[in-house]
Amino acid sequence: MFFDNYRKKEDGVVRFYDLHSKRTKTLLIIIYIICFAIIITSLFPPVWVFLASFKDIREFRRSATILPSHFDFSTFSKTWNDLKFAKFYINSSISVAGSVVCAVIFNGLIAYVIGILKPKGHKVVFGLVMWSLLIPTTTSVVALFVNINRIGLNQSFLPLWLSFGANAFYVVLFKQFFEGLPKELIEAAKLDGCGYLKTFASIVLPLSKSIVMVVVIFAINAAWSDFLLPYLVLNGSGKETVMVRLFMFRTSTATDVEVLRAVAFSIIPPIILFTIFQKQITEGAAAGALKG
Repeated sequence: MFFDNYRKKEDGVVRFYDLHSKRTKTLLIIIYIICFAIIITSLFPPVWVFLASFKDIREFRRSATILPSHFDFSTFSKTWNDLKFAKFYINSSISVAGSVVCAVIFNGLIAYVIGILKPKGHKVVFGLVMWSLLIPTTTSVVALFVNINRIGLNQSFLPLWLSFGANAFYVVLFKQFFEGLPKELIEAAKLDGCGYLKTFASIVLPLSKSIVMVVVIFAINAAWSDFLLPYLVLNGSGKETVMVRLFMFRTSTATDVEVLRAVAFSIIPPIILFTIFQKQITEGAAAGALKG
């Protein structure tokens, strides 16, 4: 029987025997309804964009139905070629790749020093990291942009990469996880003659694959969807990312349907990423919280 198998599972927030209570059943039904409403609200906009992008411009303006009259994938190929979207995909991929590397290495090293090495003043440094979480990112964009221009890094991907190499949230995630690692392995590495960097690269990071995966996925999503800094740094350089290109449609001759197809192109990678790695995201984040 199904319930016999269910009864043998570990108890969660609601135990199997709690389901005999009418109050518990009612509460669960309410929770399920709320969750279902949240899911529908979250899924409707991207689903509508995807379905509307199959319509031609006449059907889009006249038809009030959600479903298109026919599904023709050749229109996506035509729009992709007409808008030269491959170029912007490549630019976004370059931005994402560098951002991921910087996010893992730089934030991981900071957390390694604060959480494992713990030199004098590490609490002060961690306090400053925590305080930086209270500062909205947009408030520092102007000063960041001015400094980027002064040192001649405008129209370059490097400022985008480095901005992800100094992310307080990633530092906190790494630190929480690193503090739960076995100290004996780190001490053994020191006895074997490993330096600080070699210990970090050969011992700490391999033991932290789950939290590294979480940071990688967060960094990919953030770098892909970032608009403000890429717009300020890369606008007019020919290196514009996908999000900057979408903003440029406001002054282009592209039709509304073509813009919707471009939006569909932009949201496909994050959706695929989360669909494939949602288990790693939840498990890694939970592991980091528990170890912290």
